[in-house]
Amino acid sequence: MRFGLFIPQGWRLDLVGIDPADQWETMRSLARHADTALAGDGLPGAAHAWESVWVYDHFHTVPEPTDEATHEAWTLMAAFAASTERVRLGQMCTCMAYRNPAYLAKVAATVDVVSGGRVEMGIGAGWYEHEWRAYGYGFPRAGERLAALDEGVQIFKQLWTNGVATLDGTHFQVDGARLAPLPLQVDGPPLWIAGGGERKTLRIAAEHAQYTNFDGSPAGFAHKSEVLRGHCEAIGRPFEEITRSANYNVVVGATEAEVDDRIAWIEEHYALTLPERAPEEAEKARRGPLVGTPEQIVEKLTELRGLGLSYAITYFAEAAYDRSGIELFEREVIPALQD
Repeated sequence: MRFGLFIPQGWRLDLVGIDPADQWETMRSLARHADTALAGDGLPGAAHAWESVWVYDHFHTVPEPTDEATHEAWTLMAAFAASTERVRLGQMCTCMAYRNPAYLAKVAATVDVVSGGRVEMGIGAGWYEHEWRAYGYGFPRAGERLAALDEGVQIFKQLWTNGVATLDGTHFQVDGARLAPLPLQVDGPPLWIAGGGERKTLRIAAEHAQYTNFDGSPAGFAHKSEVLRGHCEAIGRPFEEITRSANYNVVVGATEAEVDDRIAWIEEHYALTLPERAPEEAEKARRGPLVGTPEQIVEKLTELRGLGLSYAITYFAEAAYDRSGIELFEREVIPALQD
């Protein structure tokens, strides 16, 4: 199994209390940690703990919009590209409608060059209606958003493969759009089609994706995997070509009492900004699949690996303030599951 780490960027109220002048250094320091951290005992020769770092592509905070910081995803991609050396760089996931796809293909190609070929292209149809409308994008019905996703991916692939794209689509039109230089990765960054919509999103994934990202609960993951398999069989693509991933909110402690302390911290942290939502957020954290001691989390991930999960992307709510949970995960969870 491979592992990715979300870097706090504010979207999930995970930079609250940190001065804006210090937020970039907080993010950069965590990205550099992921770039060099070793699994297990950390002795020379140990495997790197993290394959990738990730951010979200959003403009307004959750669980509801506030005045707290939310740093822009692709600006962070470029900054991480220049300030790390090894770790791969992803977004979970870029909303197709927030940027013209030809322009976005150009941005991703430039970041790929700056990073030495380390970009992962997470892409989806988008869902956060409040920020869509606030930023002037309207909010088309789901079918239109998914059709735009499909057209945009076609433009990506033309530009990254041939350096030129023409498409007279319903949602996007390009006529001889040129891209130079090409990304360093042959045919462009790997495509992660995120979302579990069974009729359209997973069909688009079957057609175009190298990676998928959907429901990470055992039952949900197994079901979405079978739907994806059906779409692959319908178009004649080997199901095994697609790496299946999921995102996880991790609450890990050496003991169950320490896990309880971390959940209590989550409630206290949300109370700083959204006190009426704090108990709900703490309860959601407690119910997650990857909550417990290292042994309990290894057991759950082993079950998921048996269902075909091979890439877990992890989020630690306290990451900007306290790395001890991340370090415990690196020492005791990752080595038990790494390929």
